[in-house]
Amino acid sequence: MLDPRLFRTDLDFVTEQLKRRSFNFNPEFYVDLEVRRKAVQIKTQELQNERNSRSKAIGQAKAKGQDVQALLDEVQQFGDALKTAETELSAIQQQMEVLMEGIPNILDASVPEGKSEELNVELSRWGDVPVFDFEAKDHVDLGTQLKGIDFELGVKIASSRFVVLTGPLARLQRAIIQLMLDTHAADHGYDETYVPFLVNAQSLRGTGQLPKFEADLFKASDEPALYLIPTAEVPVTNRVRDDIIEAKDLPLKYVCHSPCFRSEAGAYGRDVRGMIRQHQFEKVELVQIVKPEDSEQAHEELTQHAENILKKLNLPYRKMLLCAGDTGFSSAKTYDLEVWLPGQGAYREISSCSNFRDFQARRLQARWRNPETGKPELVHTINGSGLAAGRTLIAVMENYQDADGNITIPEALLPYMGGLHVISSGSN
Repeated sequence: MLDPRLFRTDLDFVTEQLKRRSFNFNPEFYVDLEVRRKAVQIKTQELQNERNSRSKAIGQAKAKGQDVQALLDEVQQFGDALKTAETELSAIQQQMEVLMEGIPNILDASVPEGKSEELNVELSRWGDVPVFDFEAKDHVDLGTQLKGIDFELGVKIASSRFVVLTGPLARLQRAIIQLMLDTHAADHGYDETYVPFLVNAQSLRGTGQLPKFEADLFKASDEPALYLIPTAEVPVTNRVRDDIIEAKDLPLKYVCHSPCFRSEAGAYGRDVRGMIRQHQFEKVELVQIVKPEDSEQAHEELTQHAENILKKLNLPYRKMLLCAGDTGFSSAKTYDLEVWLPGQGAYREISSCSNFRDFQARRLQARWRNPETGKPELVHTINGSGLAAGRTLIAVMENYQDADGNITIPEALLPYMGGLHVISSGSN
């Protein structure tokens, strides 16, 4: 959520910045609502003062033995008027809260203009795209040949956009996850954490998934209202909800492996083949909670940590800076890492790393105590995939395939594969 003071002091700036996102913000509606709020709030305060004044006069009159009925009638009238004003003020404040919760973050000045992903800016590339002397297969054909990927069984057990992994390919995904966790914890200084895979509405509201993106969620129960997590970002970031963190304890750095559940409501007809877009997938998430002055550097650092996994696996990738129209609702700036998939002959997203500044923290009331002032201030939050395990599995399969459809295990994963160096149709 944006700082309400920004709307009151520089509404033109907010309006112009939201235009960059093509967000339909009506400043006249906001001004009208704010004028009404101020007027009703002043009226409420005046009525409270008048009622208190009359109540005090009643006490004084009683002490003098005077008739207080007229004063009691006045207090009753002021009480009724106050109750009406408070109800009106509450309704306006609720309307204002709904409005503010639906407004996206202000973009960083470095975010390029553009309305769609075609205008994202490539910043760099790493690694050599493999050149095969045979026609590269995609992960669906490879997995089917190896009898390790079964989409029909996923449909049988659940529905479309679910998959079953078996044997060495299931172990390969587990190895990928283990490599990520070990690297981020041992080399990059993150604390590994385990969190609930069901969260309440307050947690989702805190990180920005609710109320705007409820259609993308799987709701598990109504009483209490619980949702399956779309990403570990939600429960991990909510660790600091309503907290005041001491300066000496910052930054907080967490790494978490979890399943993720998404309805993919806005992706109908996209990536229907294979494991690219699933209702359930595995991910290793990186989250940092930092002082405001450190968030830009922390964002660069976290992105490099995700890149290091791709480098360890020797997977060619490119780093993209998302344009205004493709940057997520809560993010001020986002880098996407896109890995090369020979089976598609294209780069595809494998990690998204975002700086949210104080946008999530304001919704979460996540603060740190500034030792210079002794007062609580909002922290900044950063997160990113380090990496998406299923898409990393796809990338390993397609980049390490041979002409016979076998998969050579990358060197970095060998310690986790129990002596297996190559996955073939005869592997077990």
